[in-house]
Amino acid sequence: MKKKVTAVFDIGRTNKKFFLFDSDFQEVYREYSRFDEITDEDGYPTENLEALEKWAKEVFDRMMDSPEFDIRALNFSCYGASLVHIDKNGKALTPLYNYMKPLKTEVFDAFYDKYGPENELSRSTGSQKLGMLNTGMHLFWLKYARPEVYKKIKYSLHLPQYLSYLFTGIAVSEFTSIGCHTMLWDYEKKDYHDWVFKEGINEKLPPIASSRETTPVNYKGKNIQMGVGVHDSSSALLPYIRSIKKPFLLISTGTWSISINPFNKGMLTMEDIGNGCLFNMRIDSSPVKVSTLFLGNEYKLQIKELSAHFKVQEDYHRTVKFNQDTFFEINKDFEHMFKWASIVSENMPEVTKIPYDKFEHAYHQLMLELVLLQVKSIRSAIGNENIKRLYIDGGFSDNEVYVQLLSRYLDNMKISTTDSSLGSALGAAIVISDVTLEPKFLKKNYALKKHVPSIIK
Repeated sequence: MKKKVTAVFDIGRTNKKFFLFDSDFQEVYREYSRFDEITDEDGYPTENLEALEKWAKEVFDRMMDSPEFDIRALNFSCYGASLVHIDKNGKALTPLYNYMKPLKTEVFDAFYDKYGPENELSRSTGSQKLGMLNTGMHLFWLKYARPEVYKKIKYSLHLPQYLSYLFTGIAVSEFTSIGCHTMLWDYEKKDYHDWVFKEGINEKLPPIASSRETTPVNYKGKNIQMGVGVHDSSSALLPYIRSIKKPFLLISTGTWSISINPFNKGMLTMEDIGNGCLFNMRIDSSPVKVSTLFLGNEYKLQIKELSAHFKVQEDYHRTVKFNQDTFFEINKDFEHMFKWASIVSENMPEVTKIPYDKFEHAYHQLMLELVLLQVKSIRSAIGNENIKRLYIDGGFSDNEVYVQLLSRYLDNMKISTTDSSLGSALGAAIVISDVTLEPKFLKKNYALKKHVPSIIK
């Protein structure tokens, strides 16, 4: 007899993943893929949307014919800050613009001249001034920079909802995507911000559907419950929220490291805004305080440079284990040595200087500097809340040097890691189920591992 399963597409900037989970949310199948980037009309690198669509349809069609699995439901977890604009025929009108695509100063000037001041907008929308990372700013830019395209837009869909649309033909908006540093949502009004209505952008956004909602779709002759999709950081939070009762902070690591505090009370303060904090949104539309760090991206760029400098393979860093003596040697006369490529910090030098003759020493130096930034981000997210538990998921949960250094600088917290490969996929499966999670869910399903600091002071 075939095993009944829920399917999830978990789409990150780098890795595209497909999972199957059984009724106990145990992973029973996974498949990964990567695609080379293409460029948009301005020559800026971006996601190959056509390749992503083709892969998703091919994988799902193939698994629907599996002799082993009986797919009963499908949902989607994707990175945020990305919109697909479709016309009246449901065809994409533009490339999937990269959220790092720079905007000209006059775009910001025009926006804040009409709707500022900046700090108040950031406070009410829970959004920092982040350019295309604010999908509201993306739409504002598109309206005036590409008016002929903007006029043709029937709906603008965040990426999770666009993938859902590919399978259901139903266009919806969804809370976790709307509320993720988009500058679209007013957390005090609990509705789109006034500027959205004044610009008429609300007319390009389809009706809001609950993250829990599913639509029965006849797919290849079989009735499948299709979810509306969920933002990956919000999805990653869900299994923790449903299975842990005591206050905690979750760090969801990957291209971005997101420090997520679901126990923050009230609106963001001006101090929070100054510290780079913002709001994500839970599936019930309530705010979640987060602090973001471009950790994975910076790590990737610096590892490439270090590997070339020491003439080692680019995956050599994966073999490096934490070494306490190396840490003490670096920390004794510590100084900042790395100039970041995608992060700005007050202590970074004008140029990178590597005085070490071993890759392992330079690697420990890199990780120490990155972890110091991570600790600052964590403390910003915690604020004044009494939180003593820290969970790490995503790619850095497997990085022994990262975890040991965090345990050294956050020795007042209980630190646990979870299975990096699952990321936000389980949350996307759980959100469309009615299952109540038991307290030991993370241990059973996420390979929960508690860490005791090994650094002797």
